[in-house]
Amino acid sequence: MTLVDQFQRRISYLRLSVTDRCDLRCTYCMPERQTFLPRSEVLSLEELHQLALGFIARGITRIRLTGGEPLVRRDMIELVRALGRKLGDGLDELTMTTNGMALARFADDLAAAGVRRINVSLDTLDRDRFTALARRDGLAQVIEGIAAARAAGLTVKLNTVALKGVNQDEIPALMEWAHGQAMDLTLIEVMPLGEVEADRFDQYLPLTAVRADLDARYTLTPSDHRTGGPARYFDVAETGGRLGLITPLTGNFCDGCNRVRVTTTGQLHPCLGGHEMVDLRAALRSADPDTALSSALDRAMAIKPLRHHFAIGAEGEVPVLARHMSVTGG
Repeated sequence: MTLVDQFQRRISYLRLSVTDRCDLRCTYCMPERQTFLPRSEVLSLEELHQLALGFIARGITRIRLTGGEPLVRRDMIELVRALGRKLGDGLDELTMTTNGMALARFADDLAAAGVRRINVSLDTLDRDRFTALARRDGLAQVIEGIAAARAAGLTVKLNTVALKGVNQDEIPALMEWAHGQAMDLTLIEVMPLGEVEADRFDQYLPLTAVRADLDARYTLTPSDHRTGGPARYFDVAETGGRLGLITPLTGNFCDGCNRVRVTTTGQLHPCLGGHEMVDLRAALRSADPDTALSSALDRAMAIKPLRHHFAIGAEGEVPVLARHMSVTGG
């Protein structure tokens, strides 16, 4: 039986986190001294595979592997290969979001396993700015990874978090660079998940303001293009490319939500911006995992909320949710 929530939205998209660990420390994502989960709490690759198969049996047709940074997990490519064997047999698409740091090493393996497109997080093309944002000097590695992915035949889309006073001035150049290499660029509003050293209020750049600036410089036409996620796309006449906008704060998109997230510990979050949670790890480790998992997914559909309640309203405001994006899964 397919997964349908209480608001009659069909859930067909799973974002599956394989690790909370990352080789970068982006200032809007986590603190420098992030505490990572004990390995004993993390699902094994076999359990992640079993979990994914349970979702596919219930009508999930698209899986995106996330983290943290998925490619830092040892033997991660074995899970990709195992899931790739389900393509055409219940699974329509297997994708990944990565920071690109290890992409040069794994691009060919990803393509061979059946991955056809990936999202690469990249917030700047300036080395010093990248180092300040990510707290690591890794821009050259990311650029090398993007080139390797494209050479392997992967379609690459760039994800850029719009940050006030940090990369705001660089957004047009980033877009032109991406479009010049036949890559889409999607801008994302900073999300108030977890405590970081910076104040979210200081980081928050509404995409309504970015759109107004771009409209003054380019011709943006709404596009019918969809990838199954929350982005709304525009064709840019001057570059011949496509720009996506993800607006959790200025433009709620929950009515058409078709996805759920599962953390690397097996906790299912029906909504990125909600407190609702179902423990799938307990189901996997029960005496009858298939039945327990199916029942847990039914519970998740019953509690999936109509919408999230993200907000950044005042300086010094504590995030609504304590968990970091790296723990939840991107």
